[in-house]
Formats: sequence, structure tokens, C-alpha cells
Amino acid sequence: MPPTPRRSTILEVARLAGASKTSVSRYFGEERERLSPSLQARIAHAARTLGYQPNQMARGLKGGRSKLLGMLVADIRNPFSVAITHGVEQACRQYGYSLVVCNTDNDPEQERQHLDLLGAYQVEGLVLNASGNPERQLHTFISLGTPIVLLDREVHHVEAEVVGLDNHLAIDMALEHLADKGYQAVLYVSEAPDQSSTRQKRLSRFSHAAERHGLKYATSLLANSDGTATLQALSDFLTAHQRHACAVLCGNGNATLIVTRLFQQLGLQLGKIGLMGIDELDWCALVPPGITTLAQPTETIGKTAVQCLMHHIAPHAASMPTGLSFAPTLMERGSTQR
Repeated sequence: MPPTPRRSTILEVARLAGASKTSVSRYFGEERERLSPSLQARIAHAARTLGYQPNQMARGLKGGRSKLLGMLVADIRNPFSVAITHGVEQACRQYGYSLVVCNTDNDPEQERQHLDLLGAYQVEGLVLNASGNPERQLHTFISLGTPIVLLDREVHHVEAEVVGLDNHLAIDMALEHLADKGYQAVLYVSEAPDQSSTRQKRLSRFSHAAERHGLKYATSLLANSDGTATLQALSDFLTAHQRHACAVLCGNGNATLIVTRLFQQLGLQLGKIGLMGIDELDWCALVPPGITTLAQPTETIGKTAVQCLMHHIAPHAASMPTGLSFAPTLMERGSTQR
């Protein structure tokens, strides 16, 4: 078998560049500007010639700075998670940090294991889209001085900034839009809210605000991903309110996808039966005549979460954001045009 390629060392770079080991270390650290331009050029040329790459993990552990931020997402397949992660990664790059992303698949046990892993990597900050209630582990991070930002969902008894959508405003905007379009009865469809403070807030706000907008309503929870329970609830709702203009409001992107499939299965005409969703998805504009949504400013939310962390890690590099709760943008399409 061919021999395993050997990594070049910092000492070899120093010899080839005609520099000290300390100078090479400074070049790849935070003191590069202390070196003369000609010395920087020699070290850079030597590193390229030898294919040298510094061991950032070892450097971080030695200096107590890993330059890593950790991120846990509840469901990496969710378009919301993908968009938020992109915003977080962009902000990390801006501040010179790398991002370690872990997917928990909405499994609290996976979440606990990933938190242990990120602790072992000595991440300097943590962005968490919680699946369960990892109160004990998060308190351990906090006791060690590691800042935490909660993304979209709260965790009981953990004091940390929560960055995400203004859920009350989102529900109010949706109900106002549907009422303005002449819909009289609205069915709210949500995934089970047990492990999500966001779903709980949206469902509660809907229950209290629908009557204020003069809307008759019912609620339905998605018992399973194939939508069998929701199919019956939707049919019952339309039968009970057949004399009224009916609409369905979906609490997130997953619910919108399931209900859209049920509309097609039942042969329901979009607009005649209104359909609106919280979360903008690429395909919503492609289903004729287009599905009305409330788009979250996902990139802004992700970048704000990192800015919060950096304010705690390096206050000189980042100020505290002025707002942590964001308004959605109405994307009006044919599904709510009666």
C-alpha cells in the first residue's frame, strides 16, 4: 500500500521561510500585523510550497479559543432550518468563526448527545433550535461562561436571548388578511405543539384573536405526517361551514405542504377555499394560482443570533442587536383571492 501522506510541520515552514517558529505562529494567529510585509510573504510562500495547514483545533485548545460556534437544529430537512443555518453561517464567516451544525431530528436524546459533543469541542457560543428541554446541559454551558442564543423556541428555566419571528404579529397579520378578503370561517392547522413554544404561541394567539376579527374557527393538530387525521378534520370543517367562505391557515411550512396535498386529493379549488401558510417555501409560488404566505426574514434572524453571541464573546466586535423579534412579510397570491 502507498504510504500515508505526512502533514508538514510549522518547523519546516519556518526553515524554508528563513524565519523563527514564533514568527510562523504569529502569521497564522492574530498577530500577523506585527510581522513585516516581506516576512509575511516568505512565510506564505513556504506554507504554499509545503502544503502546510495549521491545526486550528489544537491552536484553539492551546489558547483557550476554539473559534467555533455550535448550532443545533430540530429538523435539518425543514426549509426554515436550512434558510436560518445559511444566515448563521454567513455571520460566522463575517466574525472569523467556523460553525459546527448538529441535527437532532426532533429527538431530545439526540439533542443531549449533540450538546455533549459540542461541549467537548469547546465551542465559544451556541445557537439552539430546541427539540426538548435540555435545561441541565444548557445551565452547564452557562456556568462555564459559554453564551447561548435560543432560536425560535424557548427552553423552560433557561435565561437566554430568543431570536425569531414575532408570532403574535404573524397570526394577527394572517387573520386580518383573511378577514379583509371576505373569509368568514378559518381552520387553523398546526403540528403538535407539545415540544415547541412557537407552535404553542401561534395556536394560543389564533384562539384568542380569531373572534376579534369576526371569524368562526376550529383547530386541528396534525397527528401524523401523512395527514390522515387532518383530512377528516378538513372535510368536517368544510361541511360544518358550507354556507360560509372558508379558509385554512397553516401554522408552518410542514403544515402547508400537508394541507396543499389534501386540497389536491379532495379537488378543492384554491381561492374558493382559501389557503395561507406561515413560512415562505419555494414551491408556494409554483402551485397555481400561488399560495399566500407570511415569509420570515430567515437570513436576518440567523445573523442576529450570531450577533447576540458575539456581543457576549467579544463586546468590542459586536453590539447588542436592537431587536430580537421580527415581523413577517406578506406574500399575497391567488390562494386567498376569492
